[in-house]
Amino acid sequence: MENMEQIYRDHAKTVYKFLLCQCHNEALAEELTQETFYQAVRSINHFDGSCKISVWLCQIAKHLWYQHLQKNKREVPDHEPGSDLTVSSAEEETISHEGHLELLKQIHHLPEPAREVVYLRIFGSLSFREIGNVLGKTENWARVTFYRSKEQLKGGLNHEI
Repeated sequence: MENMEQIYRDHAKTVYKFLLCQCHNEALAEELTQETFYQAVRSINHFDGSCKISVWLCQIAKHLWYQHLQKNKREVPDHEPGSDLTVSSAEEETISHEGHLELLKQIHHLPEPAREVVYLRIFGSLSFREIGNVLGKTENWARVTFYRSKEQLKGGLNHEI
């Protein structure tokens, strides 16, 4: 097993992006990222290697996000149109050109769990297998959900043109 310092260096950005897509608040995403790694250190002996460590960390992050929502008795917050999300993958670069904000608005209006699958795929750069593991579903379910979400987004964007 890698040491936690190396695990943090390798996966902190992925966890942070995942949380930022959930909460749309940089400070809260940073705080929950730190808490994720704290919880990971406390329970590293329970990691059985049945999934990638990044998937395990995102599962911890997801539980912390849900705990935060429950503690504050809030629903998933609306995306603030002016918030700046970092872009790094080829898929993300494609959507960052003209229509970026409109696409983000469309994604935000997708129903759960479709919205979460799109966020994890595009902003979290997770594979379909990893998305399935994070959400407790199959890889095929993640693929189908992402495909249907893309089709729904295409339909929504075409109606507005």
